[in-house]
Amino acid sequence: MDLHRTSILNQMDYSRDSKEGKPAPSTEERLDSGLDSLKEEEYQAVAAEIRRLQVECEAPQHKQHLAVTGELHEWKTQITEDGDTLLHLAIIHEAKDYIRKMIDLSKDTDFLNTQNDQRQTPLHLAVITNQADVCQRLLVSGCDPTLVDDSGDTPLHIACRHGDLLCFSVLTQNCQPEHLHTVMAACNYHGQNCLHLASVQGFLSLVENMVNLGADINAKEQRNGRSALHLAVDQQNLSLVKLLLKKGADPNLLTSGGHTPFHLTYGRNDDDIRKELYSLTNPDLRELPDSESDDSEEEEGEESDDEEVGYDDIQWNGH
Repeated sequence: MDLHRTSILNQMDYSRDSKEGKPAPSTEERLDSGLDSLKEEEYQAVAAEIRRLQVECEAPQHKQHLAVTGELHEWKTQITEDGDTLLHLAIIHEAKDYIRKMIDLSKDTDFLNTQNDQRQTPLHLAVITNQADVCQRLLVSGCDPTLVDDSGDTPLHIACRHGDLLCFSVLTQNCQPEHLHTVMAACNYHGQNCLHLASVQGFLSLVENMVNLGADINAKEQRNGRSALHLAVDQQNLSLVKLLLKKGADPNLLTSGGHTPFHLTYGRNDDDIRKELYSLTNPDLRELPDSESDDSEEEEGEESDDEEVGYDDIQWNGH
């Protein structure tokens, strides 16, 4: 089977520093999995190693016991400098035959949950590369969908951020109920759960499906306490506002700063959203909360000035 490198490079977002020391452009999330760091001869060696699986997997029946404990599974221990296993690389290259063989040989083992240097599992990469069929094969073979990458994202977080309805459907339909509840409730390292990510991006179908599956529609972001309804207003998405209200979102929920969704309509152009929320918002919560007085700000500034101390004795690496 031919391994197509170019198509995968076009699908993935790399932000590792290059080997020449020049930093790559900054991106919101890193989807690098080691492929770009491979030299051409190293890439060909990896491709040849993946092809070798085809020969090994066709070993005679009387050699199966030896193969299981010895040479056949040596490929499981091979790791690139970026922590990728051959299964990671096969998924990146969309080498379907080898993906299937490696998963079939690794059912219900920890190998399926191996995380690379960015803590991406094979399931993370299957979602990133939009391979719903691989997601399903991994899930039915016993992989763990609750593991997070170095951004705190589970594979479901990634599907919700990218609006991948097919991968979302496979993940939610093939998860154990307890796993699905855990994943939908989990916040990544930016303090957002799957519902928040889908709301920010305006993916109505994903939002509706998650609420129907039991996601907490009033769950708040960990950083500032915004709910999905706050985010919908912030994005000026009238359709999403209506959907969330229909599904039972609380219009009187307060952020950490004491703001209701209606408060976020101030200074915005969409009067329809303002009208939608006005009658549903408690009259006592329609006015913007009082801002801190200038006197209190000055007092805070004075306190911070008093607390400033010059440190002349700090040492760093002995200096």
